Amino acid sequence: MTILVTAANGMVSREVLRALAAADQEPVRALVREPAAVTKVAGVEYVAGDLDRPATLGPAFEGVDKLWLLTPMGAQAPAQSSDLLWAARQAEVRHVVRLSAIGAAHDAPTRNGRLHALSDGELQESGIPWTILRPTNFMQNMLGSVAGEQMFGIYGEGRVGAIDVRDIAAVGAEILLAPERHAGKIYTLTGPASVSLHEAAEEAGRALGRPVKYVPADPEGVRDFLLQLGLPEWYAAMIADYRAAYGAGWGDFTNSHVADIIGRSPRSLAEFIHDHRDQLSNDN
Repeated sequence: MTILVTAANGMVSREVLRALAAADQEPVRALVREPAAVTKVAGVEYVAGDLDRPATLGPAFEGVDKLWLLTPMGAQAPAQSSDLLWAARQAEVRHVVRLSAIGAAHDAPTRNGRLHALSDGELQESGIPWTILRPTNFMQNMLGSVAGEQMFGIYGEGRVGAIDVRDIAAVGAEILLAPERHAGKIYTLTGPASVSLHEAAEEAGRALGRPVKYVPADPEGVRDFLLQLGLPEWYAAMIADYRAAYGAGWGDFTNSHVADIIGRSPRSLAEFIHDHRDQLSNDN
């Protein structure tokens, strides 16, 4: 049987593919819109499918027994997730691991969290064994955030238990390869410490060999800046939601879920910055 990974050209799913390919235990298939246009992970089969065209999904599910279900952020995410879940039911998939979002709930302070709550609920009622992962903010969101001696971000003055995407992928791969003990569980994935972007800026400065200072912006300032960059209104407003929530302390916590699943601590902020120092600055 085969593991299918959706949104396979995205940051998290690419790391899941790498983790599964490195484990080399089961066949892995990646669902992308245009297989010829993506940089492929060795040992992974790539198939075409468009999340906005449900009729294209069926062939990708042939022989699939486990699904990594991830959809891009956006107003269409619940419909895309629903169509993927329907295809999984038709294919008699035996386990779904769904990447949700921190604090997903019908009363979440972010529109992204509220949309994820809809899709989480549908999966929970689907009749397919499931596991839901709700990670905190990605450390990778700091990449390119340094301009000269300034760092920009969306924590405000808050602290967040940010997590390295590689650790999310390690958790996802572990569950996909041995899902039974994780069935019916929701895990909130955090890094090992709750950090501020002031601390991140100091760490970035050490890695880059120059002073770096975090420059906070209020939610409206974040929204306006993203609109000036050409981002769609919905996406800019969603990021502003997170700025308001994180600034109010919404992400200021950690737990042991990552270590409990993969048997080691998640990567620290210092480890992440060391590994990605060449990608931190948009001046490079």
